[in-house]
Amino acid sequence: MGTLHRCGVGAVNRSIFLIHWNQGEAVPLAEGLIASGWGVEIEAEDGARAAKRILADPPAAVVIYLSRLPSHGRETARYLRSRSTVPIIFVDGAEEKLDHVRTQVPDAIFAQSGDLQSLLANLG
Repeated sequence: MGTLHRCGVGAVNRSIFLIHWNQGEAVPLAEGLIASGWGVEIEAEDGARAAKRILADPPAAVVIYLSRLPSHGRETARYLRSRSTVPIIFVDGAEEKLDHVRTQVPDAIFAQSGDLQSLLANLG
């Protein structure tokens, strides 16, 4: 059984694919986005499954939390970038890990949790 979940009402340009390698932490993060009017799909276990779903039905943005398993998030983003131009937003993460992620996915957006809502509001 997978842990791919669709929550909220997704509309064109109002959908987010959230990747966070801890389901228990991902759900409340998604709920905050849903409360702001976003449709959210979560993946917490499998980067390949996330990429397949994202490529099949591209969201307005992919949000990848780097607070857990940053190398998994980086590699998922690298794969996505090789096949799609969907905006990728990395959130949080240890500073020493961010430099490596920036070199691997240079066109990504980097943000802190507290800035994510305003950043998404300006997507477009």
